[in-house]
Amino acid sequence: MVKLLIIADDFTGALDTGVQFAARGARTCVVTDPAYDFSQAGAEIQVLVLDAETRHLAPEAAYGVVRRAAADALGAGFTHIYKKTDSALRGNVGAELTAVLDAAGAESLAFLPALPKMDRITRRGIHYIDGVPAAESVFGRDPFEPVRESSVAKIIAAQSEAAVTVHGLEETAAAGRPGIQVYDAESDSDLLRIGRQLGREGLRLCAGCAGFAAALAEILDLRGMPPVLPDLVPALFVACGSVNPVTLRQMAVAEAHGFPHIHLSPVQKLEPGWLETEDCAAAVRGWLETAERERRFILDVNDPEGCGDTDRYAGERGLTTEDLRRGISAQLGRLVQLLLDGGLDATILCTGGDTLLALMGAVKVAELIPVCELDTGAVLTDFVYQGKTHHIISKSGGFGEPDLFYRLALSLGAGDQEEDVIC
Repeated sequence: MVKLLIIADDFTGALDTGVQFAARGARTCVVTDPAYDFSQAGAEIQVLVLDAETRHLAPEAAYGVVRRAAADALGAGFTHIYKKTDSALRGNVGAELTAVLDAAGAESLAFLPALPKMDRITRRGIHYIDGVPAAESVFGRDPFEPVRESSVAKIIAAQSEAAVTVHGLEETAAAGRPGIQVYDAESDSDLLRIGRQLGREGLRLCAGCAGFAAALAEILDLRGMPPVLPDLVPALFVACGSVNPVTLRQMAVAEAHGFPHIHLSPVQKLEPGWLETEDCAAAVRGWLETAERERRFILDVNDPEGCGDTDRYAGERGLTTEDLRRGISAQLGRLVQLLLDGGLDATILCTGGDTLLALMGAVKVAELIPVCELDTGAVLTDFVYQGKTHHIISKSGGFGEPDLFYRLALSLGAGDQEEDVIC
C-alpha cells in the first residue's frame, strides 16, 4: 500500500493539501511535530502530512528540517514524498525542493505549482495570481513573506543550485530528466494529464500545492470510505489572525451582513499578562454572550481601517515584524482557548496557519484528521479538548471569495437562512 509523506511549510497548507486525500477516503493524518518518528505511523495510515513550519525560517534551516523529514520517512518505508509549497510561492521554495532531492539521493523532481481553482496558474514559467504575475499581486505586499519574483525558475534559483527546466503546456511530460522540472498548468485537467504522463514512478518525488495534490490522489489511487459530515454547531466564530487583503474583504462583507466584529487592541493582542487580568475575563464574558446571542462573531487582530495603533505600539517598544507575527498569533490562540474554557459553543473558523498552530499548541493537540472541504481551501477538521469534540474550519489568509464567511454562516444555519453543506 502506498505511504505518502506530504511536507508542508505551514499548518493551513498541511490541511488544505491533506484533505484532497481524506476526501477520497484515504486514511490521512496531519501532525505538527517536526521530530515525528515516521516508523511509528500506523499501518492503516496511507497519507501522513507533516506541518514542518518552515515558511518563516532562514533557507538553511528550512533545508535542514525538510531534508531530515524526507530522509527519515524514506528510511521508514514511505514510498512517495510530496513537498507541498505555498500556492503563491512564498517561503523557502528552492531550499526545500533541493532538500527533498538530496534526502533521496535523486536527480529529478517534478514541480507543478498551479492551483487553478483559486486562479493561480503557471504560464511559460511565470506564476500568475488572479490574472497578474505573483510579484504584482497582493502577495507581493505580504508584510511577512512578500513574493519578489514571478518566474518560478528565478524563485528556485535564489535558494538552489539545482538545474531548473520549464515545460510548456504543449510538451509531453517525461520522468527522469535531471534537476527540478517545472510544469505549466492552467486547469485541473492540465495537472491530471501531466501527472498521468509522469506516472506513479515518476511521482515518487514531486511538489506543488493543493492543486496537484488532488491529481496525485487520483493517480496513486489513494481511496477508502468517503468521509461523513458531522453535525456542526449552528454558530460561526471567526478567529482572524490573517492580514491578507482577501481575508480583510471577507470580514468586511460579513460585518455588512450583521456579524459582530471585534478588533483587538495592541494590549489585548500583544501583552501576555493581560490574559490574567479581570479586564480580560470581562472581555471574554462579553464576547461569549454576543457570540451566543448572534450566532456569528469575528475576533480580529487587525486594527480598524485607518488606525495605526499597533504600528505605534510596536515602534514605542522596538518590536520587529517577526515579534508581531509570533506574539499576535500566540495571544490569539490563548484567547480562543479561554473562550473554549468559558463554554464557547460554535463552529470555529480560523484564518492563518500561525493562528491555528498557536491554538493547537494551547489546547495541546498535535494530530488532526481532515474531514472535507466546505469550500475551496476551507477545510473542516475536529479536535478533542477537555473531553469535548470541537469542529474547526481552517483557511489560508489568501483563499476564498469575498462572501465566504457569510456563506459558511448560512450553511451552518447561523445566518438568515439555511443551506446544506456538502463535502
